[in-house]
Amino acid sequence: MPELPEVETIRRDLEKEVVGRKVKSAQVYSARVVRRHDDESQFCSLLEGRRVSSVGRAGKYLLLSLDGDAVLVVHLGMSGQLLHVRSPKEPMARHTHVVVTFTQGGQLRYVDPRTFGELFMTVSGGQGGRVPELVHLGFDPLEDVMSWNRFGQLLASHHVGLKTLLMDQHFVAGIGNIYSDEILFAAGLRYDRLSDSLTSQEVRRLYRSMVETLADAVKHRGSSLEDEQYRDLYGEVGDYQGQHQVYGREGQPCRRCRNPIIRLKLTGRSAFLCERCQV
Repeated sequence: MPELPEVETIRRDLEKEVVGRKVKSAQVYSARVVRRHDDESQFCSLLEGRRVSSVGRAGKYLLLSLDGDAVLVVHLGMSGQLLHVRSPKEPMARHTHVVVTFTQGGQLRYVDPRTFGELFMTVSGGQGGRVPELVHLGFDPLEDVMSWNRFGQLLASHHVGLKTLLMDQHFVAGIGNIYSDEILFAAGLRYDRLSDSLTSQEVRRLYRSMVETLADAVKHRGSSLEDEQYRDLYGEVGDYQGQHQVYGREGQPCRRCRNPIIRLKLTGRSAFLCERCQV
């Protein structure tokens, strides 16, 4: 599933490509992808004729702000891709479920083989202009700057393993399986360390590694794994997978101590770590 760095990469590209453009038409080829709406025509009518004013992000959700406080929300789910093409004549990829055409030319195409992702129209409002459907999300680790002391208080208010907490979207928005492992390795902490057991020094390390790991992944335009399911707005794969320290490296030597990286099962997911470097 695309996580914060992948979604932020797409957001930055969208900011360059679609801000100021007016939606000429929208076509939906799968009702499941716009399942929050009564039908496909309702979704299209709410979107057509509106101009994109800005592009934001809330965790793993893309937010395209439009005229009249309307917002197009895009969630890529497990296998979704949002692609920008210059001409409608370009061949359409398999599993293309939504096509948005702009009056100035060009299209956005939503591709999703597994259809776990979705698009829906809503309105902004409330504190900070957040959309009502996403108020449950926790703080954004790149946008919501806080003191390490405040971060420590948030950690101490929970009694749960660190990997589980980092992946809890109600606690912190945007981190998933890949980056939770990479963040914990950089901080030198095990996946099962309890969040209320950290020393002040460990809290500082965890906060710094969270911010630095995510920012570095954005710089490398995200991670594309072996299936290359994640692609950016232009259909290109990310580059950060080459920088992974533990994720997907089971049996390979730790780049820090040469001890083999191990993989453990954690409630249906994998946790990669170095048992020597993480305590």
